[in-house]
Amino acid sequence: MSIDIPPIRLTTLAGSAGCAAKMGPQNLAQVVSPLKQTSVPLDLLVGLDAIDDAAVYRLNDQQAVISTADFFPPVVDDPYSYGAIAAANAVSDIYAMGGKVLMAINLVAWPDDLDPAILREVLRGGSDIIAQAGGAIAGGHTIIDNEPKYGLSVTGLVHPDHILTKGGAQPGDILVLSKPLGAGLITTAQKRNKVSDEDIQAAIASMTRLNLKASEALVAAGAGVHAATDVTGFGIMGHAREMAIQSLTNMRFELEAFPLLQNARHYAELGCIPGGAQRNKTFLEAHVCIREGIDPVDQAILWDPQTSGGLFAAVDPAVWPQLAAQAPDVTFWRIGEVTDRVDNESEVVLEVR
Repeated sequence: MSIDIPPIRLTTLAGSAGCAAKMGPQNLAQVVSPLKQTSVPLDLLVGLDAIDDAAVYRLNDQQAVISTADFFPPVVDDPYSYGAIAAANAVSDIYAMGGKVLMAINLVAWPDDLDPAILREVLRGGSDIIAQAGGAIAGGHTIIDNEPKYGLSVTGLVHPDHILTKGGAQPGDILVLSKPLGAGLITTAQKRNKVSDEDIQAAIASMTRLNLKASEALVAAGAGVHAATDVTGFGIMGHAREMAIQSLTNMRFELEAFPLLQNARHYAELGCIPGGAQRNKTFLEAHVCIREGIDPVDQAILWDPQTSGGLFAAVDPAVWPQLAAQAPDVTFWRIGEVTDRVDNESEVVLEVR
């Protein structure tokens, strides 16, 4: 049951417009580079050597622990929805690795002059999502901050032989996506008072939908799934480039095949472009070959940062019928293909036509 709280536009308290702001990919690479170790435990199966969606540590031949964390300022105004989105976004890293959620720890930064009832709703939204994922909230940490932020540190479990990683895409693979794009455009439109209630609610429904079933479908497809990740703040092109670099392959996308949240293009036309989209474009446009004549409005989709986006995977064409048959329980859209191999990451190119 919800509680009565004073009306407040949470997104006006966030320092960045639209979807969850992430440090740009170029700056992030510079920051984490000193952290890479020359010697790591053999049981650390996924760490900083090839940066993935979460860390994975092998416990034994049958079990490995997945560890991840994610938090950000409000992306929507409703406190409960904000908490649910943040939690779904955090557990998405577990699903991107092919795992199951065990437990989560709340991470909170909260202004001391903001009604605690609002925070209770945020935490309730997060708790409901973790319960839906089959896990439990096991604790948390809270600090005072001028800007509200919420997220979770999540622990999961996966079989060491069935880990999904970003690297491994092969020429001829089909590229698939499990959620529509455009969340950044729509949440930015809300912050600018330009969004319809129907459109923001549809976006919230997408952002709070767990990637659990999509992950289970990919794991069930077995060795035919060569690479996987989730689409978040770097947008579809940013996360595709990460996969292409770790796989040393080029990729080709069909823009018309991209699934979009309802009226996402309309908000791009209105200029509701989040700041993260420009950062993504600045870093990525030299590595993305866009067919001449594609409208700048449509190009905005390429850079749009997502919050709690879908799973993006490179799969053998032989398993595509199996994935397509999952609809309507879970929908995968075929959005492109892996083309050829390259010798080093400087040669990686993403083509959009």
